[in-house]
Amino acid sequence: MIRGIRGATQVDRDEAHHILERTQELLLEMARANDIRPEDMSSICFTMTPDLHATFPAEAARQIGWQYVPVICMRELDVPHGLPMTVRILMQAETQKSQEEIRHIYQYGAVVLREDLVKSREESQG
Repeated sequence: MIRGIRGATQVDRDEAHHILERTQELLLEMARANDIRPEDMSSICFTMTPDLHATFPAEAARQIGWQYVPVICMRELDVPHGLPMTVRILMQAETQKSQEEIRHIYQYGAVVLREDLVKSREESQG
């Protein structure tokens, strides 16, 4: 079954190297936490907040060798009080996991976006 796996990270500065480093870290953790391999991935959608311009976050997938996974980048909505300097990811992948078993990954300042998911994951591990 195809499942959506969400993730987000916040960066400290609008620099290509920093954005790509954080995005790679997030992608690898999303895949690891859900036992997903690149060949299981149908596609990955990336969004960045309007305050980020230095690079395409999808380049991070190519840099880690995921050259056959379809990717696309989009601009996140510019909503008042939205979390700035944020890269969000929606990975669609084939898995036998139920929706409840999927681990969505929120890193750095982006944990505030889904504290409920981060907290429930920590409780189940600990």
